[in-house]
This record gives sequence, C-alpha cells and structure tokens, in this order.
Amino acid sequence: MRVLTAGESHGPELTAIIEGMPAQLPLTAEMITTELARRQGGHGRGRRMQIEKDQVVISSGVRHGKTLGSPITLTVVNDDWKHWTSIMGIEPLGSDIRPEDIKRQITRPRPGHADLVGGIKFGHRDLRNVLERSSARETTMRVAAGAVAKQFLKELGIVTAAHVIEIGGITADPETITALSADQILARVEKDPVYCADPAVSPAMVEAIDDAKGRGDTLGGVVEVVIEGCPPGMGSYAQFDRKLDGRLAAAMMSINAFKGVEFGIGFEMAKRFGSEVHDEIAWSAERGYYRKTNRLGGLEGGMSTGMPIIIRGVMKPIPTLYKPLESVDIDTKEPFTATIERSDPCAVPAASVVAEHVIATELAKVIIEEFRSFEMEGLKQDVEQYRRYAKEF
Repeated sequence: MRVLTAGESHGPELTAIIEGMPAQLPLTAEMITTELARRQGGHGRGRRMQIEKDQVVISSGVRHGKTLGSPITLTVVNDDWKHWTSIMGIEPLGSDIRPEDIKRQITRPRPGHADLVGGIKFGHRDLRNVLERSSARETTMRVAAGAVAKQFLKELGIVTAAHVIEIGGITADPETITALSADQILARVEKDPVYCADPAVSPAMVEAIDDAKGRGDTLGGVVEVVIEGCPPGMGSYAQFDRKLDGRLAAAMMSINAFKGVEFGIGFEMAKRFGSEVHDEIAWSAERGYYRKTNRLGGLEGGMSTGMPIIIRGVMKPIPTLYKPLESVDIDTKEPFTATIERSDPCAVPAASVVAEHVIATELAKVIIEEFRSFEMEGLKQDVEQYRRYAKEF
C-alpha cells in the first residue's frame, strides 16, 4: 500500500492517491468527509477553517460503494482558490508581467517554518513556493487517506482513537484515561471542545488557548493515539526498517510541527527500574497470551504484542505568531519582523485527528504486507485464522 498527496495550500485542489487497498472494502465519500470535519474542528482554530468546508470527491478506485483494488483517487477543492488565481496561477506569466510584480511575494522567512531552508534547497527567491506546500493544509489529504485506512482497520476489528492529553502544560489525568476503551475515548472526544477525554481539565485548556490568543501567542501540546484489536506479531524483529514501533514513530513525526514521540510510559522509563517497566506475560483460555500491564505500549521487539498500542506525539506551538519573531529579508539581508500568514493560536486538537489518521495509515500498510490482501473477505479470514493460531500457540 502506498499513499501520495499533492497540492498547495492556496492552489485549486488537494489530491491523494492510495494504491494497494484491497477490493470489496465498503467506502463512501461521506465516510471520509466526516473525518475531514473533525480535523477542522477543535477550540483554537483560525479563520481558514471558516473559509474551507472540506468535501472529498472520490474519482477512481470505488464503484457502487466498494473499492475495486485499483488506485483510489481522493480530491478536495480549495474554496479559497478564487481569491488566489492570479497569485497561484498554473500558466506561465505573460510577457507584460514581471515575476517581481506578482502580489504577495515572500522574501522574509518565518522562524520555525520551512521557508528559508526550502528556499535555499530549491532555489526559490519567492518563498511562497515553499510555504504553499509545507503548509499544514497538506494534512487534509493525510486525514482523507487515513479515513480509508481506518475503515479498512475497522473491518478487521481494529479501532483507532486519538485524544489530547496536554495543552500548554495542562495535563489530563492518566488514571482517568487509562480506564477508557478506544470507543469510549472517541465518544468523549466527539463532545469536547479541545478533543480531551478528561472533562475535568478541558475547561482549563480552553482558557489557556484563549489567553494565548489574547497575547498574540500560540500553544503546543501532546496527543495520544490508542489502537485496540491489532493482532500480535505485526512488524518484525528481523530487520530494523520493518520494526513496527519505528514505522509508527516515523509516521507520527511526519506530521507538521511534531517534535517528539513515545510509546507506553515513554520517557518515564528512564526514571524507573527494569522491574517497573517491563510487562509480565500471562495466558488464559479466553484471552490467550496477554500482558499484566501495558507500560511498553503494546510493542516488544519491534512487533505488536496484541495489547493496545499506545503512542504519543508532542506538537510544538505554531511558529506563526501575531507578535512576529525577527527574521532576515533574503533580498536585502536586513533584519525584519516575520510576515504573518493566517494562524491558529492552538492546533493541538486538530493535530490529534491528523495523528489518528497517519497512524491508522501506517498500520494498514503493515497489515496489508503481512496478509493476503487482494480482497477483503479473504483478508478477514486470514487475519482471524492468525488470531486463533496466536491464541492457541
């Protein structure tokens, strides 16, 4: 399974192509659009979310509500394109238009963004050529593709849920969260303004976001993804590039503004003895093999254990500030306060939705690699047969 995305933030449309999804998977545009609406929600989003009402169009790979096994093409039109046609036009410039006459050129790179390094790498003197693609708007299609992956996993009895556990130093109670199933997390998050599953701290998170907005600043946080129902043994100990934790970590870190990742109790392991970290193994006729605890987050030796997979990512505060940081103009080399594109005071809730979908996408890739994957019924049978084998091993 492969996923490619294309499109610029203010271009005409965004596109994703998914290759390798098995045939006979139930799939509709409504399923995907519902997930895109979640990405646009959450307290702290900016004006762009009011402009764009993301609706997906499926233009290949699906017939009468089921996948064909051929590449799936997903498209989301940018409603704001009509205001950007002269700035982001596709056709060559006319002889009467000089490149320097184009409106909204950017020569002042914003700290914390891809602007300067991307311009250096690709030789762009107008840094809009960089920021249009490096924008988090690209995650629209990561979520769209992930919605297909989530539907695939759901058919195999695998549930993926994400929620916010920290914003600006305000942290959800771990004991409250640990007691919840993935479905319970999803139910709570759906009703919460910051997608937090702990209602006791959610109001404080909202207040912190509003305070940061009032000061022209931004906030980061931590999101957690929980996966239930993953069979044991996904991934591999035999080659480093096939380790499941490595692949999931890479997926999490591929999200804009994410700067750290951990599994289970994560960095807390550095403070504990081994006896307080590793999960003892048990067996019962009902459950098969299981762990008495889940401190390692459902992963051992680069493989899933069958316990819930717990992965967290830390998102830095968005670097586009309404109190701009200092930068240097690449044309004049003079210091200047960085230009401002539209910004959200806090995008952590939305980032949790993105995390849920990129992790689902990576896990779907792994499962398709592990099992017969041409059509869903045969795949389901293979997965269930493997689950029985693992339970009785």
